[in-house]
Amino acid sequence: MTRKKRRMIVLLVCGIGLGSATALTLSAFNDNLVFFVSPTDLQKNSPNGRQVRLGGLVEQGTVEKSPAGQAGARFKVTDGNASVPIVFKGILPDLFREGQGVVVLGVAQPDGIFRASEVLAKHDETYMPKEVAEALKKSGRWNPAAGSPPPASTWNQPAKPAS
Repeated sequence: MTRKKRRMIVLLVCGIGLGSATALTLSAFNDNLVFFVSPTDLQKNSPNGRQVRLGGLVEQGTVEKSPAGQAGARFKVTDGNASVPIVFKGILPDLFREGQGVVVLGVAQPDGIFRASEVLAKHDETYMPKEVAEALKKSGRWNPAAGSPPPASTWNQPAKPAS
């Protein structure tokens, strides 16, 4: 085997190794990506069994806690335009309550129910996750120039036309 041929084989093997390592790294990153969606976005295009973060407000009157001895709850999350039923098995955060902002991590099922593996509640009355604020602005429910966000009790009412 000539020196030139040996050099070409080494370069080819190195190229295949580098390409394989790059493909494996990108595949690992893709598996760990978690996207944020609002209830309206989730109903428009389902993420096909992919894990996502769903953000919005806990709809008034929808929280049903599991029977005594079992940790979990059923509730709905809304962004004002759409509501998504959530099923969660686990211990809810202390700050979780109706009308409060939440971000739930889980998977949307084909039957329309969102199975949550984690529930995150906001930590005080002035905090709102950036994603939830963006969803409120996008849906037309809140204009930051007009003041603080609307109270959660008004979210299920039809949006007022812009004047």
